[in-house]
Amino acid sequence: MKRTRTLAFITLAAVFVAPAAFAAPKTGTMHTLLQPNRSPLVTFRLLFLAGSADDPPGKDGLASLTASLIADGGTKDLTYDQVVQTLYPMAASVSSTTDKEMTVFAGTCHVETLDAYYGLVRKMLLEPGFREDDFTRLKADAINFLKVSLRGGNDEELGKEALYLDIYGAHPYGHQNVGRVSALESITLDDVRAFYKAHYAQDNLRIGLAGGYPTDFPARVERDFGVLPAMAAARPELPAPKLDPGWRVRILTRETRSTAISFGFPISVTRSDKDWPALALVASWLGQHRSSNSHLYQRLREARGLNYGDYAYIEYFPRGMFRTEPEANLGRRQQIFQIWIRPVEPQNAMFALRAAKFELDALVRDGLTAEQFEASRRFLVKNASLLTQTQDSRLGYALDSAYYGTPEYVPAMREALAKLTLGDVNAAIKKYLSSPAVRVVVVTKDGEGLRSQLVSGSPSPIVYNSPKPKALMDEDALIERYPIPVTAADVTITPADKIFE
Repeated sequence: MKRTRTLAFITLAAVFVAPAAFAAPKTGTMHTLLQPNRSPLVTFRLLFLAGSADDPPGKDGLASLTASLIADGGTKDLTYDQVVQTLYPMAASVSSTTDKEMTVFAGTCHVETLDAYYGLVRKMLLEPGFREDDFTRLKADAINFLKVSLRGGNDEELGKEALYLDIYGAHPYGHQNVGRVSALESITLDDVRAFYKAHYAQDNLRIGLAGGYPTDFPARVERDFGVLPAMAAARPELPAPKLDPGWRVRILTRETRSTAISFGFPISVTRSDKDWPALALVASWLGQHRSSNSHLYQRLREARGLNYGDYAYIEYFPRGMFRTEPEANLGRRQQIFQIWIRPVEPQNAMFALRAAKFELDALVRDGLTAEQFEASRRFLVKNASLLTQTQDSRLGYALDSAYYGTPEYVPAMREALAKLTLGDVNAAIKKYLSSPAVRVVVVTKDGEGLRSQLVSGSPSPIVYNSPKPKALMDEDALIERYPIPVTAADVTITPADKIFE
C-alpha cells in the first residue's frame, strides 16, 4: 500500500519558503526540513552551508578537516574510541561529506535508540573535542588520501578531480575538497577551531529529519542547536571561471597499465535554471552514468570494445566508479559539463579521445532526433523515482531542492519533462555544449608518447581482434584522423605525484 509522505518546512522565526530559502538575506535563523512518517527508523541530515570554497587562502582542506574532526573525533567528554563504542550497539554511525558549498553530517538510527543516538550527535556537533591526537590522525589521513589513494591508486578519480583544478584555477572551487598536501601540512588545530566558530552557525544550518520521530523531537533539536552563533562568516563571491579559448591538455604520468581520460568545460546551468531539465536529458542520452543504453557507451564500448564505460555529466559526480546513482547534498552554484572515458588500453587512448570529441561535435551539429528525445524522456521519467528510493535519499534531495529554490525533485522533474520539447533540447545543446574553451586531463604512463600523438595530429587507428561491420570501419577511418585542436604549447605533462601538492 502506498503511503502518503508529509513534507514540512519550519524555521525558528518563520515558515520556510522553498523558492527563496537559501538565497534569502541572513536572518540568524536556522531552517528545519521535516519528512515525518511511520518508519521505525529516524534519519538525520544536518547540513551546513560551508565547504571547501570557504577555505582561507593557503588553508586548502580546512573545511573538510574540520568536518572530519567532528564526525571521526571525540567530544569534550568522550574520546573517539568511546564514541565508536557508544555507536556500536546501536548499529549506527555518523558520516560527514564536505563539498564546495556544503558540509553534511548524516546518520540513521532506530527510533528506540533515538534519545541515545541524538544525544551523541548533539555532543559531536555542538561540543567537539578537537583533541590533538584526533587532529594529528585525521590530518595524516587527509594527506595520505591525496598522496596514496587519489593520485597514487585511482586513475579515474584522479583525472576527474584534476580536471576541476584546470577549469577553476584560482577560483574558490580551484582545489580538491580534501585540500592540498602543503596546505594541509600548515593547518593547525587553532585553524580548525576558528573555522568551526566562523561557519558553524544558525544561519548556515539546515536541519533535515525523516522517519518516525516523536512530534516534539524537531523542537528539541532546534532548541539544542540554538546555542550556535546566530550569524556565520560571509560566503565567498564566485566569479565565472576565466579560461583562455581553445583546447588544453594536461597529461598526468604515473606507473599504470591503462589510460583514463576526462574532458569538459564550465556551464552556467544548475538545477535552479529553466534549461536544466533539457541539459539533463541530453547528458542522459549521451552518457547516463552506468547505463548501457547511452550513446557513448554504445559507440565506444559496445561497438568497439574500448573500455568499461563512457559517461557524461552536467553536475559534479564524485566516486563514480563506486556508485550507480549520484549523491545528494553536493549543491553548487556553478557546474561543469564533463565526459568521462573510463580507462582504455594506452594504444587506444588517442582514438578514444577523438571518438568522444567526434560524438560530441555530432551532437552539437545535429542535435537529437525525435526518437532519441522521446526514448530519453521516457527513461528519465522512470529514473527520477530511483534517485529517491530510500528515506535518506528523499531527505537529501529535499534539502537540495531547498538549496536550489526548486519544488520537490521527482514531481518537478516529471512535470518539466512532460512540458519539454525537442526544440527546447536542441536549443540547449547549441547554447551550452559548444564551448570555446575545453580542458582535458589524461592519466597514463607514457606521457611523451601521447603528447607526440596529440601535437603531430598523426592518425591513431584502432586494431580489432575480430572483424567489424564496414559502416563501423568507415567511421573509424574518419575518427582516427579527427582533429584535436592543440599545439605543443597546449599540452603539458605533470608527474601525478606533483598534483594536489
